[in-house]
Amino acid sequence: MDRSEAQGEGTPPLVRIRNLCFSREGRPIFDGVDLDIPRGRVTAIMGPSGTGKTTLLKLIGGQLRPDAGSVEVDGRNVHALGKRDLYRLRMRMGMLFQSGALLTDLDVFENVAYPLREHTRLPESAIRKLVLLKLQAVGLRGARRLMPSELSGGMARRVALARAMALDPMMILYDEPFTGQDPISMGVLVRLVRRLNDASRLTSVLVSHDVQETASIADLIYVISAGRVVARGTAQEVMASDSPGVRQFLQGLPDGPVAFHYPAPPLAQDLLEAA
Repeated sequence: MDRSEAQGEGTPPLVRIRNLCFSREGRPIFDGVDLDIPRGRVTAIMGPSGTGKTTLLKLIGGQLRPDAGSVEVDGRNVHALGKRDLYRLRMRMGMLFQSGALLTDLDVFENVAYPLREHTRLPESAIRKLVLLKLQAVGLRGARRLMPSELSGGMARRVALARAMALDPMMILYDEPFTGQDPISMGVLVRLVRRLNDASRLTSVLVSHDVQETASIADLIYVISAGRVVARGTAQEVMASDSPGVRQFLQGLPDGPVAFHYPAPPLAQDLLEAA
């Protein structure tokens, strides 16, 4: 199978977002965002802190409702679904939380088995085989009896990924999967996301601040800032953007459209008032 087939070219996007508007406590987060997430690819959502990247994942999953606009997943308007249909749709989405969110009282095996026990009526023998296969895919079959407290940060993320894959979802949403990882763990996770996406014919939506690592595996990158999409394209296209805001974010520059200093009166005025 070649890459074009794996990426689902010529087919409708798995996620289609149009004119998305969302505010929190009166502060606009999204202001008319249009965004397509193609099937079978790794799509990255990037941008400065506070731009709503995690919020976007919650809107896709139906945990939050938009003020206006639509979010369609696999042709279905997420926020027009009833509870039962939304529940079924969510079962087809895996989620890798930023913290991993493992159940601390369950060992590795039972953490991965949890969604299978919760959502299926498979016999124990089938659950055991599926859990071992998922753990094998992330390289942790031998750690199945360890408790979460015995895992390194990188191992915990890999267990969480195995759990996200347990129900063979059509899509996995990754919320900052590389945060807090040492270089070795980060490299393992980066390659794992790409390999699992291609081997399992998944669609991956990746929210991350880690520019180089994310760009190395993403087929498509969206950069969001000030409530809008400010750049879209391949890693090479986005890196070549002449937008000051995009360049500031990608290059980690302290000065640019995103100010280093929080708004404040002149320093001399503050010092005089303090005196």
